[in-house]
Amino acid sequence: MIRLLNIMDWFGPLPVFEKVYWCVAIFFSLLFLVQNTLSLFGGEHDQALGDVDDVMDADDGIGFQFFTIRNLFGFFTIFGWTGLACISSGLSTPLVVLISAAAGLLMMLLMATLFYYTARLAYNGTLKMENAVNAIATVYLTIPRSRTGVGKVNLKVQGAFRELDAMTDDGEDLRTGAVVSVQQVMNNEILLVTKQTS
Repeated sequence: MIRLLNIMDWFGPLPVFEKVYWCVAIFFSLLFLVQNTLSLFGGEHDQALGDVDDVMDADDGIGFQFFTIRNLFGFFTIFGWTGLACISSGLSTPLVVLISAAAGLLMMLLMATLFYYTARLAYNGTLKMENAVNAIATVYLTIPRSRTGVGKVNLKVQGAFRELDAMTDDGEDLRTGAVVSVQQVMNNEILLVTKQTS
């Protein structure tokens, strides 16, 4: 009871402007702490653009998410504490609001960037063979003519270089180093390629 009275003795005489900043700083700091604690234990999902698994299955990667609950909590937390620091420095009211808002936006940008790159590290890079169609490749192991055997090609697909099995309908063997283009995917595992003429 005595401690509560001491807090009220301190809080009561403060100007309304400073009281608002104290309320924002404390309230959103607690929310930010709880939200990030839950996040560590998998108790929440902070997705502005849908479920992570749905995004990965679509093979689109993880989008840059600026407006999320986590980022808004971060904005108001930094907004509040920066504002209080500015108030204690004796800055004018418009300058306090301007600096605290800029600091909050910077915090949102940093958090969005951090979670974007963290999510990219965890991104499911499972190869979808159809993404190789129309790609240009280089023959790694000779591909026998007229689908009489399987060779290998090197190509860039889904942002990474890969070595994949390939066959050809061409009437001549495609030797190592030949430049080919992917025509289609057979049985979802072998590329059908043809020699580039240009």
